[in-house]
Amino acid sequence: MMSILDGLLGNASEVDLQSVEQDLSLILVQNEKIEKAYKLIRDLVVFTNKRLILIDKQGVTGKKVEYHSIPYKTITHFSVETAGRFDLDAELKIWLSGASMPVSKEFKKDKNIYDVQRTLASYVL
Repeated sequence: MMSILDGLLGNASEVDLQSVEQDLSLILVQNEKIEKAYKLIRDLVVFTNKRLILIDKQGVTGKKVEYHSIPYKTITHFSVETAGRFDLDAELKIWLSGASMPVSKEFKKDKNIYDVQRTLASYVL
């Protein structure tokens, strides 16, 4: 019950890899495996053995979906901005080679942003 509540509140919660693998079967390449996935309300942050996939469900129904594929080798640096006393949101920013602005994902006041950051670090460093 807590993970459902966490998902509704925007907290990152780890997701069952088999269901994500089924959902992404059309975009995964040969020998690509999902290793970790986190849900943020309707969006997903997915780590595969080859790339980071940011999934943004758009619109009221969430039927329109953007898949942002980021090869790990293009990540130049990343940062975590934690939630403060009055600011309830935490943010993960990822800079890519050739881009001046970072890709960012917002988390609600949540300790799982550290899990996401640690997983990202294990692939990039």
